Amino acid sequence: MSTGVAQLRITRDLHQAEAALDEALLRQAQLLQTMVGARRETGVAPFLGQDALMRLLKSQQGLVDAGGELARVHGRLNTIAVETNGGNDACPPAAREADRDDVAAKVA
Repeated sequence: MSTGVAQLRITRDLHQAEAALDEALLRQAQLLQTMVGARRETGVAPFLGQDALMRLLKSQQGLVDAGGELARVHGRLNTIAVETNGGNDACPPAAREADRDDVAAKVA
């Protein structure tokens, strides 16, 4: 496989992974809205299911954290793409900066 083909495949899969994380966050946000709305509209005790809400929020935080890590992956892959083949994907500036911060911390 050529590096160009590898980069195209990685770019495709990376963008799909980024989209999947966004979709998961949206679906969880909708679930949160539905859970709180159901609790309010059914007239059950105000704190019924609070533990489930807390776990859902913890899950959402995990997805946000995963998104940050994926942005760092994107930034690093962009650097590799430029070094090996001139690059083929515009990388978000925040990902490039996060990657530089990680490298600087490891060097120091």
